[in-house]
Amino acid sequence: MEEAKRTLAFLCPVCQKTVVVERSVFQLAAAANTLLCPCGKSMLHVELIGEYAKLTVPCRFCGQDHIVTCSVQALLHARALAFSCCASGLDCCYIGEEDAVFAAVRRLEEAMDKLETNKAAHGTFLDELVMHEVLSEIRDIAQRDGISCTCGSHKWGLQVNYSSVDLSCAVCGGVMRIPAATASDIEDICCKPRLLIKGRGNTI
Repeated sequence: MEEAKRTLAFLCPVCQKTVVVERSVFQLAAAANTLLCPCGKSMLHVELIGEYAKLTVPCRFCGQDHIVTCSVQALLHARALAFSCCASGLDCCYIGEEDAVFAAVRRLEEAMDKLETNKAAHGTFLDELVMHEVLSEIRDIAQRDGISCTCGSHKWGLQVNYSSVDLSCAVCGGVMRIPAATASDIEDICCKPRLLIKGRGNTI
């Protein structure tokens, strides 16, 4: 039986390239992993501590390292995990199954191209039209009572970021981030009849 694999991806803040590496579940669980960019000037560090994983993620957007955590179960088995820059709202690291990670990387690179093209505009959002359409879809889903949390609550709040929207459960505090940067993000949310926030008491 083939050993389960995980794909990890991040954007190097120094050489600006996307770094994608593969590690087996055993490699990630057995010891701390330091994944170096080929340029040698940035790295992703993953360490398992009890039931939680601690990651040090380099960020292309703010130039700082982000310290983030998730459950070991999610790190080793979730289809896809995304970690974001709190300053820009854009993702800076993905971990999960190969196809899901590569799809997320492609969308992020689209957003990066748009960011470079529009950097002189300094608008409220990365793409005003995309944000408007995503918010409109969220409103339509909400009107059908289609937003809920795995904790059972249908009470939620909304925060609009530069290139994403955060839905948060008003009961348990779980958060769902919805990208709102590219045409692909519009297509993605248009396909969703419901939005399910993963509660704090659930495996992410």
